[in-house]
Amino acid sequence: MHDEHELDTRERLTRLWLAAEPTVSAYVFASVRTVHDAEDVVQQVALTIARRFEEYDGTRPFVAWALWLAKSRIADHYRKQGRARLVFSETMLDQLAEALSQRQPQRGARQEALERCLEKLPEKSRQLLERRYEDGSSMEVVAEALNSTAASVRVMLFRIRNLLSECIATELAKENR
Repeated sequence: MHDEHELDTRERLTRLWLAAEPTVSAYVFASVRTVHDAEDVVQQVALTIARRFEEYDGTRPFVAWALWLAKSRIADHYRKQGRARLVFSETMLDQLAEALSQRQPQRGARQEALERCLEKLPEKSRQLLERRYEDGSSMEVVAEALNSTAASVRVMLFRIRNLLSECIATELAKENR
């Protein structure tokens, strides 16, 4: 009986986290300076949520609770970095959390549309995006890897982002029909 309750709790935590993670990630990535640090903070948030899940009040929105915990992990991150000041003020972080919390259902559809649009891109464009955003490489490093200039990489990224933006709008319009 105890194992069944524990399994139900784990499944509930997993479902709630999978739904909230894109919103929490957006909040953290907007609040932390580097991609690698933001990824570390998101992992810390996930661990904190797992450890403290018994404290979660199921009558309240999970994403709001997760964002509250994320705010604490962001503050911890900057304390560890030796930076007393956050990139954003506490008020700004609260406002960002509120806005993201309200937009969470939209984000799921938008994220799915983005994933479909990324699949439609030519391989070279996907590789360029990966180098720049997933690997966190600077424009100069990406340009060097492509035997190009930083200016031409900026132009290529601008065009790719515009294509993605148009594609996402089209995909979302299809869903709303």
